[in-house]
Amino acid sequence: MPSMTATPALVSRPELPKRPIEHGKTPDRPTPAGPRTHPQRDARVDNEIGPRTVGAIYRTSISAYEVLAVIRDPERASAMLKRRALWAVIVRDIYRADAEPVVVGDTWTTSDYLVREGRTPESFAPAA
Repeated sequence: MPSMTATPALVSRPELPKRPIEHGKTPDRPTPAGPRTHPQRDARVDNEIGPRTVGAIYRTSISAYEVLAVIRDPERASAMLKRRALWAVIVRDIYRADAEPVVVGDTWTTSDYLVREGRTPESFAPAA
């Protein structure tokens, strides 16, 4: 009878097949440096934000607001709005003298009216 404490000779076994490499992590294709943007999501965000850029003034059925900042980072926007969001806009009510800046996530609708256009990236450059 064989001994229970003796280890049997290891039988040579074939190597197990490897799992397939996850998509996007193949060695022949480097990982992109930044987060991937999705063209449909970008178009949706642009449509929801509308013409609100920094410096723009728009009117709603409630009041009129000046755009102080537009946040397009989903993590930062979600933290500021305390809900899941792809973007956020920081505005100040221009009808109230004591108005504090507030963060909004309201989409641009047909009832909103652009009073003054905001600055474009070209207008940030200093005049030559």
